[in-house]
Amino acid sequence: MKIAFHGAARTVTGSKHLITLNSGIKILLDCGLFQGMGHVTDQLNEHFGFAPASLNYVILSHAHIDHCGLLPRLVAEGFNGTIFCTPATMDLARILMMDSAKIHMQDTEFSNEHRQPGEEEEQPLYIDEDVIKAVGLMKVIEYREVYQITDNIKVKFTDAGHILGSAAVHLTLTEGGKEKKLTFSGDIGRYGDMLLKSPEVFDQADYIIMESTYGDSLHRDLEPIEKKLLEIINYTCKVKKGKVIIPAFSVGRTQELLYALNGLELKQQLPDVPYYVDSPLSAQATAVLKNHTEVYNQKVKEVLAADHDIFSFKGLRFIESTEESKALNSDNRPCVIISSSGMAEGGRVRHHIRNTIGNERNTILMVGYCEPSSLGGELIAGQKVVKIFRDDYEVKAAVGSIKSMSAHGDFEDLLRFLSCQDPARVKHLFLVHGEYEAQQHFAIRLKEKGFKNISIPSYHEKFDLDV
Repeated sequence: MKIAFHGAARTVTGSKHLITLNSGIKILLDCGLFQGMGHVTDQLNEHFGFAPASLNYVILSHAHIDHCGLLPRLVAEGFNGTIFCTPATMDLARILMMDSAKIHMQDTEFSNEHRQPGEEEEQPLYIDEDVIKAVGLMKVIEYREVYQITDNIKVKFTDAGHILGSAAVHLTLTEGGKEKKLTFSGDIGRYGDMLLKSPEVFDQADYIIMESTYGDSLHRDLEPIEKKLLEIINYTCKVKKGKVIIPAFSVGRTQELLYALNGLELKQQLPDVPYYVDSPLSAQATAVLKNHTEVYNQKVKEVLAADHDIFSFKGLRFIESTEESKALNSDNRPCVIISSSGMAEGGRVRHHIRNTIGNERNTILMVGYCEPSSLGGELIAGQKVVKIFRDDYEVKAAVGSIKSMSAHGDFEDLLRFLSCQDPARVKHLFLVHGEYEAQQHFAIRLKEKGFKNISIPSYHEKFDLDV
């Protein structure tokens, strides 16, 4: 059995891990879009490193676009196998991928309208028809159900606590009469998450592929989030009379923000300004989450007993049309705009940032991890000039950050996730989905816990697990 790492290798996006059995069967774990990788992003997304038509199966850990966002491209290039995922992941992936297709088509159209003389016309990475085909290949499996894919391949999902429907993937592979158990963590959520249940324990594995986004970081306690939001909104909107622009992923982060703002209203502390969620996808994702109350933790269920809609409050409005979105940019009144994408790499939020970045009255508030070369990463790093839609903009707006708002576990959460494992029985542990320096620090912690054979794969690196 061999495994090759074609994404999320010493970086945090583009998750793609290819297992090739001795029989020739090929299983792809995730098929994510690269995001925020600067000028090489498009090239990375256009070349898989393997032939899509040669794959037999795809197993999807969750619906974030850096884990599912290249499925339409995979299908367009010849993949025709089965895509396994949880029911909620299928619901979310459908709307996320369709939104991604629209963004690709709109951004391509915008670029073509503004291309320089002699430049070739661009083509979108994929279109909505490719998304429809990909969704048609999906098969859902419930949490903790052991599903027999073939006589020699079984799969089980356990809750990873990262977003609605997120799962750790557990494969039982039989070769030469011997069973090999491989676990892929997907993205690991936080223990004591604001909304969701904690990650589940899982059976002993021989091989583990594990995310390591915050392998060198500890998050601050979640309680100050409401306080931080209150301080920033009051100072920006009430004192400076400006706008607060919050780039936020449509699934997970937006709902956490709405929950925190709703909490301020329940305490009668919410500043009286308009609040806009400018992302049709966020509205759809929020509706999906409302329909899956079984995923909420006990604290949220207690709030639900007093407030039937934990994602709504006075002054909140969901923006649907492009015309309404554009109108926000011509309205100079103080307000809060939550818009995707979280790294500010695409979607409507880039237009809002472009419109507000040159005015010191405004605040751009980052609320999660950003790849360093993404627009969000550049803003967090304090760059004075950034490029948006090919033009340079001086950063005069304040840039804030709430690092504790993360759907990824810190290194204590990651170690707790592995606490159900006997390190001596894990033959090989691979660290993916993390920056190389953070992964190196986390590898040291893992060795201190007794894990011996730890690798940090590079892009396209291959390993033989039979040796």
